[in-house]
Amino acid sequence: MSKKPKFRSFSKRLTRWIAFTQLIVMGLASYWIFMISKNFVLLEEASNHRGSLTAVNAKVEKALSEVSTATSNRVDEIEKNLDRPDRLADIMSEVVGQNPTIRSCGISFVAGYYPQKGRWFCPYAVRVEDGKIEKRIIGSASHDYLKAKWFTEALEADSSYWSRPFFDASDSITPLVSYMMPVKDKQGKTVAILGADLSLEWIRERLFGGVYSDNDSVHINLRDNSERRRNDGGFVNIDWRGVTKKFIIDDDGTFIVHPDKNLIIKNNYFELAKTTPDTIDDHVGHRMIAGKTGTHTEEHGILIKSFKFFDSDFMPVYMFYEPVKYTNWSIASVVPSVMVDILAIGNGVIMIVLIAIALFITRFVGRRVIKRATKPLKQLAESADEVAKGNFSAPLPQIKHNDEIHQLRDSFESMQHSLKNYIEELKETTASKAAIENELKVAHDIQMSMLPKTFPPYPERNDIDIYGVLTPAKDVGGDLFDFHIRNEKLFFCIGDVSGKGVPASLVMAMTRSLFRNISSHIEEPHLIVKALNAAMVDGNEANMFVTLFLGVLDLHTGLIRYCNAGHNSPLVIGRDVSILNCHANMPIGVLDDWSFTCQEKQLESQNTIFLYTDGLNEAEDTGHAQFGDSRIFRVASDCLANGQIEVATLINKMSEAVHRFVGDAEQSDDLTMLAIQFKN
Repeated sequence: MSKKPKFRSFSKRLTRWIAFTQLIVMGLASYWIFMISKNFVLLEEASNHRGSLTAVNAKVEKALSEVSTATSNRVDEIEKNLDRPDRLADIMSEVVGQNPTIRSCGISFVAGYYPQKGRWFCPYAVRVEDGKIEKRIIGSASHDYLKAKWFTEALEADSSYWSRPFFDASDSITPLVSYMMPVKDKQGKTVAILGADLSLEWIRERLFGGVYSDNDSVHINLRDNSERRRNDGGFVNIDWRGVTKKFIIDDDGTFIVHPDKNLIIKNNYFELAKTTPDTIDDHVGHRMIAGKTGTHTEEHGILIKSFKFFDSDFMPVYMFYEPVKYTNWSIASVVPSVMVDILAIGNGVIMIVLIAIALFITRFVGRRVIKRATKPLKQLAESADEVAKGNFSAPLPQIKHNDEIHQLRDSFESMQHSLKNYIEELKETTASKAAIENELKVAHDIQMSMLPKTFPPYPERNDIDIYGVLTPAKDVGGDLFDFHIRNEKLFFCIGDVSGKGVPASLVMAMTRSLFRNISSHIEEPHLIVKALNAAMVDGNEANMFVTLFLGVLDLHTGLIRYCNAGHNSPLVIGRDVSILNCHANMPIGVLDDWSFTCQEKQLESQNTIFLYTDGLNEAEDTGHAQFGDSRIFRVASDCLANGQIEVATLINKMSEAVHRFVGDAEQSDDLTMLAIQFKN
């Protein structure tokens, strides 16, 4: 007996070759790319720009602190001189003169605080173009600061804060921001608002070092790193070579400081962000107005792919941002990614070359290894084509290695034998199933032939109209209905056998036959039901039962006598729709000695009795919700509201309603309906 060869995994051999080749080639490429890239790209640039942004922010915070401190220090003096209104203009002049950061300062009093001064009184001092300080008293019907939003908001705030940016009312050009403080009288009541104005142009020109011009643009040679850094703190436009620039926004995104003076106050960060296809710039903006500090590079170079800084600029950028102390502002530095791209261009060339070499080697080696290893798979595929054509004896290739392909070949051989046996068994099963289906069809036809199928059943009579339908859930079912006339009395019944399928259909056939035989000799409905029950109980080893409603209608008087054996109570449709009162009797086939009760009701002309099985009210849709009694009432009421009810119309409308409700759900139970209308 030959020794079984040692199992050698095909997948391991194939993976070892490919992984080994890729490990060497890609490992070397990754090592060199990492060693080169780690000294460039974001690490150095992020550190430089973050430091620059922090330094500029410190300048802004210092300027704001100087304004707020200078203003706060004069509040006590102002409150002590409230009884000397003419002195207040001098104080405003002193505040502006002693603090070059402050462009203008004024005290806006509430209406009529000084009756002798009139309704408006606002001592005001402003630094004019030649550097002199001009004192004014402003406020009039044409310049009604009392109705201005900034004044009413400052009174309501009753605390110091930096206002939102605005344009100077005197020239409507100069952008300003004001530090607001309440001025209180001796009783602690706010009587005026002290406001020190800081020029946003001053912030740009003095703090950032920018110079205004209509074509404010400086191009910098990126190779000269020192020149780039000397300008890093200032404002410069960006061309395709890319240069850093900064801006400040408030808590709603309005530009407070910006390289383009036309955007200050007049435009909004988020309005520009909406014009770009990228959404990261919107996310960064929301972080800025929320007072967050961030470096939107994620330390790994994740950038804003499309950023709009000017009307014509769409570019990928990196962004650094942090809040400005004392305010709800946020300052940001924008760095075009082209700066990093230029520095990393050499790395890209190396990366492309290495990847190309790696792909070539991998393809060259892998193609030959895989082609040799998968040759048996091709032979198995050809054998599979033969099996698909019905040739279950197609020859299989011989496999030398005892690996997964050898196991696949053995499994394929086993599948051939299994398919051959399965096809033979399937032929036998199909033939048997066809015979059963044929027998069930015959049984269905026999069952349906036992039920009334001609409507109207008594066309020669004008005192009665009857219509009924039975739809089994399977080929054969357990529902039944039947009727016949004897001695000018209509004997009718509707029933539902427990269970479904062939057993229920046999019980249904027996119950229908017993009803015909017994009702041919007995007229009392409860006695007919009692006889049916006795016949069902006798030899009922399967413990099957039948819910049944049986009635006898006198066609001369309209008196209906009935007995209900555990079935759904019928509806009586006349002037309105109501439920026929029924005693709770036991279904037939359960107890031999049960005493069934008889009831009666007088029908009026055109009254209709609607009988149904639980396949109607318990019909379920795809969500397992039931049709329910309320919908049965609604359909019957709708038919009644449309005029005199016709039995065929009633049942057709009910069928349409239940089928529309059920939709695509499979019918779960036999559905039977019977409508009898007394016309005499």
